[in-house]
Amino acid sequence: MAYLGLGAEIAASLLVPILIGYYLDEYFGTSPFILMAGVLGAMIGFGFMIVRITKKLDSEDKRE
Repeated sequence: MAYLGLGAEIAASLLVPILIGYYLDEYFGTSPFILMAGVLGAMIGFGFMIVRITKKLDSEDKRE
């Protein structure tokens, strides 16, 4: 069950900034600039998430 939540968290962290960038581009007519910023933000956020998950799993391994 924990892995299902982790998968949903990863999917949301990638999907939300990209969708926001897409809809803002459509609204302002600036395609693809805001979308590209959303993709960049999603990748940066994903990197931070991977670091956080790695630290959490590493601390769990040390406790065992």
